[in-house]
Amino acid sequence: MADHDTKPVPARAAVERAGEQIAAWNPHVNAMLAVDLDGARKTAEDIDERTANGEWPGLLAGMTLAIKDNIDTAGLETTSGSNFFKGRVPNRDAPVVSRLKQAGGVIVGKATLHEVCFGVRSHNALIGQCRNPYDTSIIPGGSSGGSAVAVATGMADGALGSDTGGSVRIPASICGVTGLRPTSGRIPNTGSLAVSESHDTIGPMARSALDVARLFAVMAGYDDGDPLSVDKPLENFLPQMGAGVAGLTIGLPRAYFYDDLDPEVASAVAEALKTVENLDVTLRDIDLPGAAETFDQAATIIFSHAAALHAERLEQAEKWGEQTIERLRMGLEFSGTDYARSMRAREAWQRTLKRAFEKVDMIALPTLPQLPPPIEDDRSLYAATRRVGANTYAGAFGKLPGLSVPCGASSGGLPIGLMLEAPWWQEPLLLRAGHAYQQVTEWHKRRPKVPG
Repeated sequence: MADHDTKPVPARAAVERAGEQIAAWNPHVNAMLAVDLDGARKTAEDIDERTANGEWPGLLAGMTLAIKDNIDTAGLETTSGSNFFKGRVPNRDAPVVSRLKQAGGVIVGKATLHEVCFGVRSHNALIGQCRNPYDTSIIPGGSSGGSAVAVATGMADGALGSDTGGSVRIPASICGVTGLRPTSGRIPNTGSLAVSESHDTIGPMARSALDVARLFAVMAGYDDGDPLSVDKPLENFLPQMGAGVAGLTIGLPRAYFYDDLDPEVASAVAEALKTVENLDVTLRDIDLPGAAETFDQAATIIFSHAAALHAERLEQAEKWGEQTIERLRMGLEFSGTDYARSMRAREAWQRTLKRAFEKVDMIALPTLPQLPPPIEDDRSLYAATRRVGANTYAGAFGKLPGLSVPCGASSGGLPIGLMLEAPWWQEPLLLRAGHAYQQVTEWHKRRPKVPG
């Protein structure tokens, strides 16, 4: 089965275990928009039968999966957490879902998200607020909050999210799981609702980097239906996952990314870096000039794209969540000149990153600079996103791959994440590094307790 910290179990048993966790957890955390255990049981029984007959059902055989509800699933309602898409049932799976099924993945349901993927709180009008399993008064992150919660609670072994400016890495960090944002164009977005086509990418989550690697290996690959998909072959990297990271150099961009850290975040990340250094890695301080401007520059492009996508729907204010429509309308305030300047800034930022990666193999930074805020937060959605996404937007702006791994916990038990970013197309390196770190740490094995 998927969890490499336990012995493999039959697929049907994995589904029943997921069902038990859904029954125990979902009333408290509100993470699943739709559950399809009957369909999952049928798939699992077929996998077990094929296994008994000596067949190989695939790399993911029996791995239970939750799919973010902006990604099409044939026969299962796909709403993007929006009144506009309520009742929408696709006729076909998104390519990534088809690939997961072909590899033996078992879909147990659809994970909730922030309305149309546009916020860190994972709230929508269809089922309300998703909650953090470590403290239900705290946000789970977003927009892929339901996906991260599903993995953290065992409602699924793995999950799919989508990442615009941090929507996989942020909830992965907040919920204490491992999440990958691949290089833009590596995994096709066909059959999913994006916020910004030039920023969005679907990405996998699981408890361990090893399981994330298996999901990524299955999902990656060109699809002609996505205009931004890149035909970049992926080598068979899984046999090298245990090769370690000895001899690598990791850059620490102290300016901006390490500024104004919560003391508990700073302590956890510092300890994690000591552990990484003990893996025979060289740590080196580096400069990334212009980092402080990347959030606003990325927001100009992202918000402009989102406002264009939903332009007609924005006229129907009564169907929107108040904070979501307020944030979407901000995209109407940018001019073509603003957009052009941000596009040029993006090209310059990518050149800055390229220069940095000529000196280091990866960079490391806190996934979030602060502990996550409470659900009852007086700040606007934009202000909350700006603070929570302060460190993740820059990598997305540069189209980099990034991996968040659990690296500690606050005094109140909230997970803390370390983010690794690598040059374009170097996801195997990130995953190998994440696995090496998790071989000598236990943070990814932490599990929350059911409330009450």
